[in-house]
Amino acid sequence: MKEILNRLINQESISSDEAKAVLVNISKGMYNQSQIASFLTIYMMRSITIEELRGFRDALLELCIPVELDEIDTIDLCGTGGDGKDTFNISTLSSFITAGAGVKVTKHGNYGVSSTCGSSNVMENLGIKFTNDIDFLRKSIDKTNICVLHAPLFHPAMKNVAPIRRELGVKTFFNMLGPMVNPAFPKNQMVGVFNLELLRLYGYLYQETDKNYAIVHALDGYDEISLTGKTKVITNDSELLFSPKEIGLNQVNQSEIFGGDTVKDASSLFKKIINGDGTTAQNEVVLANSGLAIATANKIDHKAGIEMAKESLFGGKAKQCLTKLIELSK
Repeated sequence: MKEILNRLINQESISSDEAKAVLVNISKGMYNQSQIASFLTIYMMRSITIEELRGFRDALLELCIPVELDEIDTIDLCGTGGDGKDTFNISTLSSFITAGAGVKVTKHGNYGVSSTCGSSNVMENLGIKFTNDIDFLRKSIDKTNICVLHAPLFHPAMKNVAPIRRELGVKTFFNMLGPMVNPAFPKNQMVGVFNLELLRLYGYLYQETDKNYAIVHALDGYDEISLTGKTKVITNDSELLFSPKEIGLNQVNQSEIFGGDTVKDASSLFKKIINGDGTTAQNEVVLANSGLAIATANKIDHKAGIEMAKESLFGGKAKQCLTKLIELSK
């Protein structure tokens, strides 16, 4: 590790194989906490290369506990986090709206590290069970169109890193990896990233896969379609820049999509929106995101996806998916 740290401090980069080896060695407990913290900190102060990101991704996918759902065509909606915006749980709500529209969802998530309330915080508070039991996950998909994959249960190799990430409390390159290491290996993905550089890197890496994908970044810094301004989207065959108006929705203010200061606040807001009682701004933001996910999975136009999302949210189908999943969890 000392040699790798010295090279990185000298602004050198490491190869995909070296990056992969570092994470494998971390999983084996070969480095102390100070070395791991230093390794994470270096990547907060310099850009990550595509080779490094590929190596880290490959290590986590190789080390994960896989979820065998190969015969089911699923999508994951997951942002990198780390945008520092403290929005409500847009991708999690959008996941249930997508499931309500008939698309199977394997939702990968974790507790918040650099934000007040991550996907897992709110779902746990709502009473959703976290497990890596394949029978329960299959039953969830079958009965509710969605299953929840709480990252620590599928990435035990990262147990040495989790406490250090919590103590640091800021985004690290693990934020960049989260969406790429879903243990169900979904065939479809809608991914949000926190800056344009990462959008470009993700674009390159996803081109190398056989996934059907949409990678999004709001130009004012959000890792999702925020409707606070223009959004850039990279898909398998296009690169688009669009305003809220161009997808038939209104522009919103940052304050209108704030998520609250506590997990309790976030959970109350989640229930309010999924019940169909959200504000126009809150509703339209989740419709924009779930609409793109539905469009990606069904290979249809974004606006058509938004119409299906409206039916799911306002027709109570998204809420039904949530209610059934909570019931199954008891």
